[in-house]
Amino acid sequence: MSTLLYLIPVALFLGGISLVAFLWALRSGQYEDLDGAGERILIDDEEPKKPATPKRR
Repeated sequence: MSTLLYLIPVALFLGGISLVAFLWALRSGQYEDLDGAGERILIDDEEPKKPATPKRR
């Protein structure tokens, strides 16, 4: 029974921290463009970059 006196405040504290982190993520725009990353993978670059040629001496 005395263990619950420690575990309940710890659980409430961790839940509060996770709620604050979630609200911070909402306000900073983390969930605004959910499809953008998936679509950027499918778009090709305009021109592939050529590998650098080593200089000869």
